[in-house]
Amino acid sequence: MEKEKLPRHVAIILDGNGRWAKKRLLPRQAGHYQGGQNLVTIAQYANQVGIKMLTVYAFSTENWKRPKEEVDYLMTKPAQMIMENIEKFKKSDIKILIQGRKDRIPEKLLNAIRLLEDVTKDHQGMVLNICFDYGSYDELLTAFKAVKEFTVEEVYKNLMVKEPVDLLIRTSGELRISNFLLWQIAYAEFYFTKKHWPEFTKKEFNKAMKSYAKRNRRFGGLKQ
Repeated sequence: MEKEKLPRHVAIILDGNGRWAKKRLLPRQAGHYQGGQNLVTIAQYANQVGIKMLTVYAFSTENWKRPKEEVDYLMTKPAQMIMENIEKFKKSDIKILIQGRKDRIPEKLLNAIRLLEDVTKDHQGMVLNICFDYGSYDELLTAFKAVKEFTVEEVYKNLMVKEPVDLLIRTSGELRISNFLLWQIAYAEFYFTKKHWPEFTKKEFNKAMKSYAKRNRRFGGLKQ
């Protein structure tokens, strides 16, 4: 891929962990674990090829409605994975930010998140936004309360994710946005794939990049 044809900011809705596990007669937690491993792989690859920002939808404000066993897993396993791999995160040049509400996250996970953000805060590579207990309605309402005047620039300053999205990818065959980055995707290109997130490989990522490179982005105007 030519660098100038790459999107600057890619967003991914990480969908299909549970369905991937079900197809293999595994518990849903196994799908979430594999999805987490795949996030590391794809984030490293996106950084390598030159993506400047990657924003992923890991846990929504509505996902609390999932079965208790599944939610409990998602509130405990990530903390363990962060602590087991903290030295790898330190050596990477990716800057990691966790975007979303922090008031409902268990203390152990919250402490792990703060440590992860702290050890990567000075990294100069790609910015990885992990949206956890995130919902765009919640983000927008919070931003609107804080703005001094209603301009596009002022709203962006008060959003959690502060850059417009160039390409939005959703895995697992679903064709909806699900309350994700509603402001930031105003002029984004969309790419949908039937692949479940745990099986979304570097090759699949490249397919999305090539599709994006062929798009004619006009932002409401015309190109000669």
